[in-house]
Parts: sequence; structure tokens; C-alpha cells
Amino acid sequence: MSQAPREAGRRRVVIESVTPEIDAGRFSIKRVIGDDVQVEADVFADGHDEICCVLRYCRDGATAWNEVATQALGNDRWRGVFTVTEVGRYRYTLMAWTDRFATWRNELRRRTEPGDIASALLSGAELVGAAAQHASGEEAERLRNWAQSLRAADTDLQDRLRVALGEDLTQAMIRWPDRSQATVYCRELLVTVDPPCARYGTWYEMFPRSCTPEGSARHGTLRDCERRLADIAAMGFDVLYLPPIHPIGETARKGRNNTRAASPADVGSPWAIGSAAGGHKSVHPQLGTLADLHALVAAADARGIAIALDIAFQCSPDHPYVREHPQWFRKRPDGSIQYAENPPKQYQDIYPFDFETADWQALWEELSSVVSFWAAQGVRIFRVDNPHTKPFALWEWLIGETKRAHPEAIFLAEAFTRPKIMRRLAKLGFSQSYTYFAWRNTKHQLTEYFTELAHTEVREYLRASAWPNTPDILTETLQFGGRPAFMARLVLAATLAASYGIYGPAFELLEAAAREPGSEEYLDSEKYQLRDWNVARPDSLREFIARVNSIRRDNPALQQDWNLCFYPVDNDELICYCKTSRDHANVILVVVNLDPHHRQTGWIDLPLADFDLDARQPFQMHDLLSDARYLWHGARNFVELDPASSPAHIFRLRRRVRTERDFDYFL
Repeated sequence: MSQAPREAGRRRVVIESVTPEIDAGRFSIKRVIGDDVQVEADVFADGHDEICCVLRYCRDGATAWNEVATQALGNDRWRGVFTVTEVGRYRYTLMAWTDRFATWRNELRRRTEPGDIASALLSGAELVGAAAQHASGEEAERLRNWAQSLRAADTDLQDRLRVALGEDLTQAMIRWPDRSQATVYCRELLVTVDPPCARYGTWYEMFPRSCTPEGSARHGTLRDCERRLADIAAMGFDVLYLPPIHPIGETARKGRNNTRAASPADVGSPWAIGSAAGGHKSVHPQLGTLADLHALVAAADARGIAIALDIAFQCSPDHPYVREHPQWFRKRPDGSIQYAENPPKQYQDIYPFDFETADWQALWEELSSVVSFWAAQGVRIFRVDNPHTKPFALWEWLIGETKRAHPEAIFLAEAFTRPKIMRRLAKLGFSQSYTYFAWRNTKHQLTEYFTELAHTEVREYLRASAWPNTPDILTETLQFGGRPAFMARLVLAATLAASYGIYGPAFELLEAAAREPGSEEYLDSEKYQLRDWNVARPDSLREFIARVNSIRRDNPALQQDWNLCFYPVDNDELICYCKTSRDHANVILVVVNLDPHHRQTGWIDLPLADFDLDARQPFQMHDLLSDARYLWHGARNFVELDPASSPAHIFRLRRRVRTERDFDYFL
């Protein structure tokens, strides 16, 4: 037997079933600044010795570990917690050992015979003396003195026993344990720490080219976007997401409503990137210049709004890459380049990259440089178009490279695809992920899906971003549900998820016309033409949107995802759920009518003990949408929602408080 296994054989403690741990430590978990990382593990040893276990953590790249004690939960399960305070990566692991001193002390308490006690005290003196040898300073001297006291046969046995069981000696031995045979967990696990906006954010998507004053037929500019910032801030949005702002190709340009017959006046799709004016590192000349982008970023920042840019790794046939690097594109047998298609959809105006090219390393380097270029312009948030159609390894490398230079960078994965692919992208480093929310309509669907996102292992690495619409998605619910459907879907997105967004003007103005029956494509889609949005229209949802976003901003409970709990309602058209802040001071209860056409009523069952409420006392539910206040009594309470007026309640629980003068009020 070699030396290594023989030494390992003396390490009696087992550490297993560690959580959180993603795919045996292959991927990191996610947190934001100020979050706790709660780690649990099964820790045990043979025999009956006491065990000591510590949770170790440090910034990635550091050489010294920080340690926190863990708590025994029972059944050999242990838990420790540390807090992440900086953006970047942390490592964590566990160390455990048999605590000979704690074992000896527990056994000493059970001894009754004087001779037995005296003999045990000598054994304890050896343990204390050994600790003194590796202790330092005054504590080493104190330990030597205690060891001598335990050995002193001429001292009264009870006095020696008091020393042995004294708290001072116990604490000193905890500070100077014998770890020579400690077991260290076999893996160092990772935490990626992002800025708070990675979890809580309110996104507004807008096409700059349509950002012109009402009635203007001209192409919008980035300067026009700057003039809309006041409206966007007033509605409570803190991220302004712009689709691609690059030059658009002329070859095979798409016309209005995705027709192949484009007129000279048609502006084309922003995702058909590249022309003689430049490629992925250029601004469309009609939108403005890099200086205009810098001005927009600065003006947005002054209003508390971050700019997010679209990253779409594809080209128009006119992109400089096609001429300069033809090897980066796949050719047909006739020598022509294969355009993008997802039958029956065809994108003749877009060439996808061939990621199996022999020149793949140069391609990767160039794509990474695109993100670096825009980061250098002050952009830190990137919405990535269709990442599931590019290699997984590319994203892991590119996001890692970007975060090494800009650890505060945020990447949102726009991937409406199969669940395992979406999860893999999240594991690889995407900070946020689009979800299936747009297609989850029934109470069962919403409850099942958001319970998975909030209460399974998925939550450790996938942060949900809920969008009721996008330029590509106009759901049947919005097409036929009218204003109540838009309001209900907004409340659901904004309160079920800490991060949500809307495709702005179209949602504000209740855009609901589909290109054809059964389609989720907008009629007169802004993807292919300029739109004249009259955002000041009297039927706009802007005031309702602002109200909901103000509620999100003022209530910490809605800025988290893991605190979501669903409660029973005896009507399947009504959904009820609750979020509570970490300090339990902020409790938000949401009730939504999922039927946009009819009034619905029902009885809600609340677990009063969860809210520390006395069943004998009334409590107030303050509807933050209408400002109405209701006195509820007991666990079962009645609700009624008419979609013609408002399809939802967003209640804040206000508890009864009695003053010294017996005056009651609700806080």
C-alpha cells in the first residue's frame, strides 16, 4: 500500500451530498452582491466521536480561506452560511474532523467514579497539551497551564473537573483544534456573484429607428431615443434594451411583413447585420454615431437606466466578414453561401456562421472582440439572440473572457427552446434566461412552472426573466384577451419574477393584430418597417405600467424569486401567491383573474401562522393598485375581480398595531 492511501485511511470523516453543487461541481451557482450562500452536507464518521465541520470560502484566486462554523441539523446533516460582498467569483468547500476534545469532554460528564474521572483527566491533559504546541501567544501559555491543572494530582478532583468542563478551556480548544486528520471535501465549488441588476430588473425594449415624434415619417436616431428616456424612467424601467443598432444589408432585404419583395424605401431587419457601412462594431449611419451612443448611455445612466444591446452572431450577405473571411460560412455544392432557415421559415437576408469551420478559433476571437468592443463603449448588459444555435463551448469561453475584464457584465439568453438546452446555457454562464412564461396561461401551468424556477435546484443557476411579449411573440392570449389580458399578463410577469420586461410601445398601446390566423407574428411588424407609435394615446397602459413598476420598486419582497409561495383558491380562474422580504416586514399577496372576459370570485385560504397573524384579530390588506383597503378575518377570505375594471389585486399585508393609548392602526 502506498503512503497516500495509508494517510487517507486515518481520515475518518465522510463528507457527501453537498448542496448547492451543480453537476458534481462542473458549474458555478449564481448569487448577487449581499446574498447568503447556504451550504449543506452529510458529514459523519465511524463510531461515536463528536465531529467538527467548517465551511470554507474565499475569493477566486485567493490563497487564504475564510471559515465559518456549521450547525448540526440532525441525522448527520450540517449547514453553514457565508455572505458574498463583491462582484466576481468565490470558491467554497467543507472541512471536517473528529473532535477528540469534545468527545472526551462529553464522556467525562458521564463518568461517576473518582478513579475513573482522575484517569480521564490525564487523557484530557494530553489533548490540551497537544493544542498548546500549535497555539500561539498568550493562549498557548494558558493551554499549558490548563493542561498542568488537569494533571495536578494534589489538587481537589472537583476543582480539576471544573477546569476540564469550563467554558474558557472549551472555547480555546475550539480555536486551536487538531486538524491533522481532517477531511477536506473533494471539490472546490464556485459561486458567480453579479450586480443586483442580474436578479432584479425592469426592462423596456424599443427600436431606435421608430423613436421619432408622432407623425414623423423619418428614420429615428439614437438622439431621438435620448429624448424618450424621461418617459421610460417615469414608467419605472431601469433597463432600456435596443435591438441591433448596426448597419443593415441590402442583399435579399426583407420588406414589410417579412415579404421578399422589398421596395427601395424598406428599412430591412436589424438582425440582417452588415453592409458597406460596417458590421458588428459599427452603428447604422441613420441611427447616428458612436458619440451618439456614448451620449445615450450617459443620459440613461443619469436617470438610473442601463442600456442593453443585442448580440446577434449572424451576418447579412453584405457584411464585411463575408468578403474578408469566406471560410467562416458554409457553402452549398454550387458554391453559394447557405442562408439561415428553420423550415418553413427562411431568412434569405441572413448568413449564419459555420462554427465547424477549420478556422473556428479565429472566428471565436473575433466574436469575443465584438462584445469587448461594446463593453468599451460603456455597455455592460447584453441580450444574446438565439444562443442555442451556437456552440455551448463558445458561450462558456466568451462569457468567461468578458467577465474576467468586466465582472459586472450581464448576459440575457434569448433561447425559447427545449428545457435542457435552456438550462445548459444558464449553467455555462448566462446571467439571466428568457422563460416559457408567455405560453403559461392556466393556474396549473403557472404554479407548476414558477414553483420549479423558485424551489428546485434550477434556481441555483437559472435566473428567470419573464416577458409577456417580444417583437417575435404575440401570444393568443394577447391577441384575443383585450386590455384585461395585457394588464393581467403584466402583473403576473412583474410579480412572479424579480426580472421582467416588455416589448414597450407595442405593449403600452395594446398591439394585438397578428399577421395571419394562428401566427404569433405581429401584423406590420416593427422588425421590418418603421412604426409611428403615439405613446401619448389616451388608451395607453403607461399609467398602469408605471403603477406596477412603482410597487415593485417600493416593495423588497417583489425583488426576489426564491420567496414565492402559492396559496389555494377555490376557483381555477383565480391564482393567488405571496412573496415575503427577508426580514418578513414586507408581505405582498397577489391575486389575478386569469379570465380576461368574465368576473370571477373565490375564497382564498391563507396559512396565518406563516404571517404571524392571530386568527382572532382582523388584519388589513392594502391593494396597492387601487389604494383600497380591506379588513380580513381568519384564514379564509373572499375576493372578486372584474377584468373590466382591474384583473388583479396586489395586496400589502398591514398588521394591527396598538399604541399606549389603545389606539389601533395598521402598519
